[in-house]
Amino acid sequence: MILIENTCVSDDIEDQEFVCNLDKCKGACCVEGDSGAPLDEDELAILDEIYPEVEPYLTEAGKKVIAAEGTWTKDWDGDYVTPIINGRECAYAIYDQKGILKCGIEEAYNDGKISYKKPLSCHLYPIRVTKYEQYHALNYDRWEICSPACSLGQQLKVPVYKFLKDPLIRAYGEDWYRQLSDEIDERQQARANEHEKGE
Repeated sequence: MILIENTCVSDDIEDQEFVCNLDKCKGACCVEGDSGAPLDEDELAILDEIYPEVEPYLTEAGKKVIAAEGTWTKDWDGDYVTPIINGRECAYAIYDQKGILKCGIEEAYNDGKISYKKPLSCHLYPIRVTKYEQYHALNYDRWEICSPACSLGQQLKVPVYKFLKDPLIRAYGEDWYRQLSDEIDERQQARANEHEKGE
């Protein structure tokens, strides 16, 4: 466990390796699961504001759900989430020519229409953040549909915290990320020193 400022970071975020492999999973995280993508309260007004720019990118089914439910909704736990279509894919999900699910919000961002990339929970996955009164707990979320990403991460030797550098900086800032990276480097050096002593 790594403690930085008001965050508690799971060791898995250092130890596990992960690189999204969309050719294999087809963007399954946009369709699998019990509800839409988790949203922070400050993202609700953003979704309302950017929707006119995002709407042209969406499927007719997605537009219909958003027209009925709004740009965000609540799940049965009372948490804010993106709306979903018939209990399945996110209303903001779109299919490309290869049948891979992508985010309509992110496509609008890539085209320079908006400055908001996508919900932070999506950007941070496979890290899930649980917010407590005094601190945030960052944990690595294991999901069978992401096994191709685990395999590719192991092949390329990319740990979770490096794969998610940009969203982690988006969430907690560059200084926080530098502290995390430095702490992990120190831990790994200490382990290497111990290993040398044991030989």
